[in-house]
Amino acid sequence: MSATEAGTPLPPRLFQAGRHAARICNACRYCEGLCPVFPAIERRLDFAEADLRYLANLCHDCGACLDACQYAPPHPFGVDVPRTLAAIRRASYRRYAWPARASALFARSGLALLLGAAAAPLLFAVVLGLLTGPDVFLARHSDAAGGFYQIMPHNAMVALFGAVGAYAAVALAVGLLRCWRDLAALPAGGAPAGAPPEAVREALLLPHLGDGDDPGEPHWRRRWHHCTFYGFLLCFAATSVAAFYHNVLGWPAPYPLLSVPALLGSLGGAGLLVGPAGLLWLKLRRPAERHDQAQLGMDIVLLVLLFETSLSGLLLRAWGATGAMGPLLGIHLGAVAGLFLLLPYGKFVHGLYRFLALLRYRMGA
Repeated sequence: MSATEAGTPLPPRLFQAGRHAARICNACRYCEGLCPVFPAIERRLDFAEADLRYLANLCHDCGACLDACQYAPPHPFGVDVPRTLAAIRRASYRRYAWPARASALFARSGLALLLGAAAAPLLFAVVLGLLTGPDVFLARHSDAAGGFYQIMPHNAMVALFGAVGAYAAVALAVGLLRCWRDLAALPAGGAPAGAPPEAVREALLLPHLGDGDDPGEPHWRRRWHHCTFYGFLLCFAATSVAAFYHNVLGWPAPYPLLSVPALLGSLGGAGLLVGPAGLLWLKLRRPAERHDQAQLGMDIVLLVLLFETSLSGLLLRAWGATGAMGPLLGIHLGAVAGLFLLLPYGKFVHGLYRFLALLRYRMGA
């Protein structure tokens, strides 16, 4: 492939910056043991756009290579691998996004998106309250089976969130297919670096996620990522079990505290409180020069929506038998809808694209 390959091209200045950094890293090789990015660089003599997108999605933006680099600013070479790859990675998000018009979300104002993320759950709750009527919306409802559906009918809930979930699933699937198409076209750079299951292990355990900007607090970013990822999986499992209970066994929600959906949801909700809060704390403490400022807003919005979704769900569990059930249910459903709609257009996709990049790396790219 060449710099003029089909698709959305990198801006010339960004392409040259990525190529410049990769060539110097290839000559230096001081960081080759830090993560798969540098062995992948060493398999190449030159770097086309597809190579740079591949390297960008292998990177987890820990910053360790910047701390180790003897050519980092203020050196005249000005090598800043994390920041350069972050900008290329964001360009790859826009390239793979579906539908194409939605790719503009990656360039929107972070403040506007953040305000939208905060306001959407409240707006959903207000609309739900107006449609339901205050006599029902603010009334005290039993938390026995079927209590939620006194506020929002089951069929309406399934139709709305089925449509939102289907849209998010299609958008994510198209992005994955576009990313893999790029990766599959890369020429083999050498012998495979291991078996594909190793890519699964790396994606699940994040062994290469260091703390380049937090040397005094090793592995906190990894821990917060694990809380977030596994919390999300537990919440997804809780929803799946609840769907089985309702549609197959005929047991409507909400479920008792010690039931399987409630236990999975509570554990997942705790992870989605701790993980996003920890990641947001680290992100806000990180020096400004280490951020890709254009992506920062979307990153924060995702963390805020994850936190909102979890907090509102746990509060709904705690106060579901009071007059707060209606407002809490509206806020929770609004947060979930906003989260699903933004999943294909934020930092969430990096976990998926990085897994594909790791898989291609293990296959010898």
